[in-house]
Amino acid sequence: MKPTCEIMVQRVLPAIRAGLARSMMIEHGCTQQQVADILGLSRAAVSQYVSEKRGAEVGFSEETNEEIRKFATDLVNEMPAKAMNAGMCNVCKFVQRSGWLFKNAPEAEYCILCKDDDN
Repeated sequence: MKPTCEIMVQRVLPAIRAGLARSMMIEHGCTQQQVADILGLSRAAVSQYVSEKRGAEVGFSEETNEEIRKFATDLVNEMPAKAMNAGMCNVCKFVQRSGWLFKNAPEAEYCILCKDDDN
């Protein structure tokens, strides 16, 4: 059994990054370099996310995709670094609360690092 954090890092975070990169480029007209700079990635990594070579194997619900699009809008509007970290954590928590984790890794538990008072 893989720990929850490993599942999230290996599968979910790349899918979130892919969704962010696509949204920033398609909906906000950013270049790959702009996306790379905002997300702290290489341009090559952004290219792989956008071309679905990374992060494509995860299918999120429409509600989760909407959360990712909202976060992409915030990022494009020059969100402070501290808020960027919180935003990524919020999307990750949203994925966990949406039931994706339990459908795709039933043995996994809610991440203890992300757990907040309302869970």
